[in-house]
Amino acid sequence: MSSPATSVANERSHGPDPGSFEIVAMASSAGGLHALGQVLSDLPADFVPVVVVQHLSPRHRSLTAEILDRCTVLQVRQVQEGDRVARGVVHIAPPDHHLVVGRGGSLTLTQTELVHFVRPSADLLFESVAATYGARAIAVVLTGSGSDGQTGVRAIKKMGGVVIAQNRSSSEFFGMPCAAIDTGVVDWVLPLEDIAWALVSLVTRGKER
Repeated sequence: MSSPATSVANERSHGPDPGSFEIVAMASSAGGLHALGQVLSDLPADFVPVVVVQHLSPRHRSLTAEILDRCTVLQVRQVQEGDRVARGVVHIAPPDHHLVVGRGGSLTLTQTELVHFVRPSADLLFESVAATYGARAIAVVLTGSGSDGQTGVRAIKKMGGVVIAQNRSSSEFFGMPCAAIDTGVVDWVLPLEDIAWALVSLVTRGKER
């Protein structure tokens, strides 16, 4: 089995210059609970804030935060209106609500119209993170069907941020990662087990610059 460093070298489309990263935005759909759990389980307790959109049924109460909280040393919370991002915390969008990150790390929930037939929308999350954090943001697109996130990753890259997508072989559903990769703006295409390593590497290297 190749090392994470080898996998990164083999899979990335081109190497991003590390910046002073302050937030990670993740999006997933079908198969996402397992993928999110694996990535979060390998992140340190003092990691930068993580904001997450996972497509969920609006008809049932979500246990996503509770399930993921058992997988990681980070605190995992379902967002409530008025929350702010915090270091060491994973902020999960609740079912049937878009999640938007604003100035000062404020978190806003809306029930505006569906975007690409989904709510919460990865595109809206990524676009808000790009507008607020610019080159200090990292976006991650994990397993899922559909194309949600495709517009948002362009916004992240346009503002100088970094984009990571899960590779085909480790994705249960490759629709969302493939749509992101097809934009041509993805920096790293990685197997699931290497994504946390890449995030820690980027954040750490950014601090050391």
